Amino acid sequence: MNFRALMLFASSLMVAWSACSTPPGLGGVLAEVATTPPAQEWHVGPEVDLSKTGPARFVPPLYAAFQPERAMQLVNFIDGFYRAPANRGYDTVLERLVQELRAAGFGGEDSRLSLETIQGPVEEAWTPLSAELVLLADGEKPRELHAFDQPEDVDRVMLPVYAPSCELEGEVALSLDELKKGMILVTDVSATQVKQRAEFAGAAAVVSASLESFNEDPSGRNRHMEAIQYRELSGGNTLPVFQISKKSLIAIEEAVDRARVRKRKVRLALSAQVEVEPRPLRTLVATIKGSSRPMEAIAMVSHVQEPGACDNATGVASLVESARALAELLRQGKLAWPDRSLVFIWGDEFRQTESWLGHTDMQPVVGISSDMTGQNLEETGAIARLERMPDPGALTTLPPDDHTPWGAGEVKVEELKPNGFAVIARCAMVDVGLQDGSWRCADHPWEGGSDHDIFIRRGIPAVLFWHFTDFTYHTSLDRLSFVDSKEMRRTGVAILASALAVADPEPGDLERYLKSLDMEREVRLGAAIEAESPELEALWGMWCDGARDWLRKLCLGIDEDLPGTGH
Repeated sequence: MNFRALMLFASSLMVAWSACSTPPGLGGVLAEVATTPPAQEWHVGPEVDLSKTGPARFVPPLYAAFQPERAMQLVNFIDGFYRAPANRGYDTVLERLVQELRAAGFGGEDSRLSLETIQGPVEEAWTPLSAELVLLADGEKPRELHAFDQPEDVDRVMLPVYAPSCELEGEVALSLDELKKGMILVTDVSATQVKQRAEFAGAAAVVSASLESFNEDPSGRNRHMEAIQYRELSGGNTLPVFQISKKSLIAIEEAVDRARVRKRKVRLALSAQVEVEPRPLRTLVATIKGSSRPMEAIAMVSHVQEPGACDNATGVASLVESARALAELLRQGKLAWPDRSLVFIWGDEFRQTESWLGHTDMQPVVGISSDMTGQNLEETGAIARLERMPDPGALTTLPPDDHTPWGAGEVKVEELKPNGFAVIARCAMVDVGLQDGSWRCADHPWEGGSDHDIFIRRGIPAVLFWHFTDFTYHTSLDRLSFVDSKEMRRTGVAILASALAVADPEPGDLERYLKSLDMEREVRLGAAIEAESPELEALWGMWCDGARDWLRKLCLGIDEDLPGTGH
C-alpha cells in the first residue's frame, strides 16, 4: 500500500467541511454552520470530524439530564467511609448505591431496568478503626504527628491496608544500617521495599514517608508535604507499618539531630486498632436491557474500594448519576431505547469485572472503566484523559501521543487487535467539549492499571476514562476540596455517550467515524514517516485498516467477527 498517497487522500477529505454541520456548544458562539471546523486544540490527540452523528446524537440530552449536584452529594457520602474490599464501609456504600438506583427505577416494575448483587466469596475484610503516632524526644514534650479515630478523618490512610493492630514504643532508626532489634525504622522509601529486611533485623515497626514523584504539588505551594500516601500490604502481614507525611519525617529527623547533640534518644509511640472479619465480597450490577439485542452488552465499570474522593468516589458517583439520567431520558421518550444492553458495574477493582464476566450470559461488545472522573483542574493539575486499548502507539510513542507519569505498559505486536472504539470515545470527548464550551482533555496510549485491562485480555475492546497527573493521587489529600462536580458531568457524559454510540449505532454514524479515522491515519503515518520508522508506519496502516473494518461492521450491522455479538 502507498501510505503517502493515502495520507494525501485523507488530507483532501479534511477540506470537505462545508457539507458538515456544527454540533451545539461553545456557549452559542458557533450558532451557524462554518466552512471550517472549530479548533480542537483543547483536546490533545488527533482531531475528529464534527458531524452531529455518533456520540453527538446523545451528548446534548445526557448533558442536560446529568445533575452535578446530585453526583456531588453522593461523592460526599462515599468519601465519609474507608472502603477496603468487602469491609463495612464498602458495603455501606453499595447499599447507598442500591437506594439511588432503585429510586431511579432499577429493580422495580419495569423489567427492562434490572438490579442485582453478585455475592462473591467470603474473605477477610480489613477496616482501620483508629491509630496514633506520637513523637517522644527526651527532654521535650510529646508531639502527636498523626491520628484518627473516625472513618472520615484525614489521617485515615496512615495505616496501609492489611496493617495489624499494635500498641508499642521504640527508639527511632533512620536507616537499615543503624537498625537494631526493637527499634522502629523511619524511612522515606516505600515500606514494601524495606519491610522484609527490617523485619529480619528485628524491627518493631516500619514508618514510611514515601511519596511518588507525581505527588509533588505542581502549584509550588508544597501541599504535598502534608500528604500521607495510601498503601496496601500483602495479606497476612504481621509487622506494624505506618505511613506519615514528609512534614512529619522532617520533624522526626530534626528531633534525632537535636538528641544526638545532647546524647539523648528519640522514640515513637505507635497504636493502631483494626478490624478483620469474614465478609462476602459483593458486586452491584444495574442493567438497561437492550430492545433488539439484549444479550449483547456495553459494560461500564467503576471500583468502590480505595478511600479517596477523586479516586474513586467520583468514578462511582459519575456512573450512578449517568445511569439515573439515562433511565429518566428513556422513560420520558427523549432517547430511544438502545438496541444493545447497557450494564453498570460497581465493586472491587478488577474483581468486579471478573465477577460479572463469570456470572453473566451476556456477550460484552466493549468495556469502559470509569475511574477518577472528577479532579478539579486548577487544584490538582489533572486533565481528563482517554486511555486507548493497546495500539501501535503503545509500542512506539510519537507526537501527539505522550505517556503519563504512570508509565508505559508492556505490549507485543501480536497483542494488537485493531478496532475503532477509541475513535468513537475520542469523538465523544470532543463532542462534550463543544457542548460544554471547551474541555481540557487528551487521549494517550495504553498503560494499564484498571478494569479495562480485564476486557482487553479477553479480546474485548475497552478504554479507560480518568484524570492524571493528580498530585493528590493515593494520598490523604484526595478529599472533597479537590473534586469538581462539573468535571464529573463532562466525563460521565463522555463515557455514556461512547457507550450509547456502540449500543445503538446507525449507518449514518459511519461517515463521521471514517473521516475521523482518516484524520488519525494522517497524524499517525505522518509521525511515523517523520521518525523514519517504516515498521511503525506499516503497523499504523494495518491498525487503521482494521479499525475501518470494525467500524463498518458496527454501523452497518455486519456481526461477523465483531466482539461480543456471538458470531
